[in-house]
Amino acid sequence: MLIGKSLDIRSSEITPKSSYMKRRKFIAGASAATAGLIVGRGLLELVHPGERVHAQTKLSGVIKSSLSTDESQTPYKDVTHYNNFYEFGTAKEEPAEKAKNFKTSPWTVSVGGAVKKPLKYDLDALMKLAPLEERIYRHRCVEAWSIVVPWIGFPLNALIKQVEPTSNAKFVAFQSFYDPHEMPTARYAGIAFPYVEGLRLDEAIHPLAILCFGMYGETLPNQDGAPVRLVVPWKYGFKSIKSIVKISFVEKQPPTTWNLAAPNEYWFYSNVNPAVDHPRWSQAKERRLGEFFRRPTLLFNGYGGQVAQLYAGMDLRKDF
Repeated sequence: MLIGKSLDIRSSEITPKSSYMKRRKFIAGASAATAGLIVGRGLLELVHPGERVHAQTKLSGVIKSSLSTDESQTPYKDVTHYNNFYEFGTAKEEPAEKAKNFKTSPWTVSVGGAVKKPLKYDLDALMKLAPLEERIYRHRCVEAWSIVVPWIGFPLNALIKQVEPTSNAKFVAFQSFYDPHEMPTARYAGIAFPYVEGLRLDEAIHPLAILCFGMYGETLPNQDGAPVRLVVPWKYGFKSIKSIVKISFVEKQPPTTWNLAAPNEYWFYSNVNPAVDHPRWSQAKERRLGEFFRRPTLLFNGYGGQVAQLYAGMDLRKDF
C-alpha cells in the first residue's frame, strides 16, 4: 500500500518510475500536436518495445476461458516490475530484485479446518486438480492503479469440492509463506506476518475466484506470488494473497492483514467501489499501468453482473 499524506497520487507513483521518466522526457522534447498522438498505448510501445527478461516455465494444455475480458493486456515488464509484495520490500521496484532467489520448490499447501477431507498437496498434485485456464482479468489496486493480466489457474471451487466443507464452514482463511531469513526486509514493512486473508464461503466458490499458478503462458514469477496465489478480480488487489501455504475453512470471519493494520481503511470485503474513497485518496478513477490518463473506476471492477448478487441487501459503503 502507498503510505502518504496526499489526497491525490503522483503519476510517478502509479506508473512504473522508468516508464514515467521516459515519458516525461519524450513529451518535453515533442511538439504538443505530436505528443497528443502518442500519449497512451503508442507511447507505451516506445518505452517497452517487446521488453521481456525472465526465466519462467511454459505451462502446457492451458484452456482459453470465456470469462476473460477483451481489454488490452498490460505489458509483462510492467506487471513483473511494479509489485506490492511487502515480504520483499515496500517500494514497487523492490520485489522483482529481492524475490529473485526465493525458493518455491518443494512447496506444499495444507487445507483443513471445517472440512471432511483435510489434505496436504504438493504443488504438482494441486495443479492437477482441475484443467488450467487462462483468465484475462482486470485487477485493481487500492492505490488507484490497475492492470489487465492473463492469469493461469482454475476456479478455487475445484479445491473446495475436493475437501468437502462441513456445515460449520462459513469463511475461507488463507495464509502466505513467511520466513524472516528469506525475507529479511519484511521486518521494516510495518505490517504483521505471515500475511493472512479471507473470503466468505460463497465468495470463494464463485467461478471468478481462482487459484493461480501462472501468467502470460508461464509459471508465476516470484514477485507476482509464485508458486500459487489467489486472484479475486472484483476485489482490491491486496485480497489476492500471494505464495499460499495454508487454507482453512472456519466458522467465524478470519483476521486479514490490512484490516488488522488499519481497520479504518481496509475492511474485510474490500470490493472495488468508486463511491467509497480511501481516507487519503479518491477511488473514483484509476490509472492503468503503462497509460498516461486516468479512467473511471468501475463498481466491482466491472464484474458487477457476475457478483453483485453476493452482496444483495448489504450497505456497500459500510461493508467496504
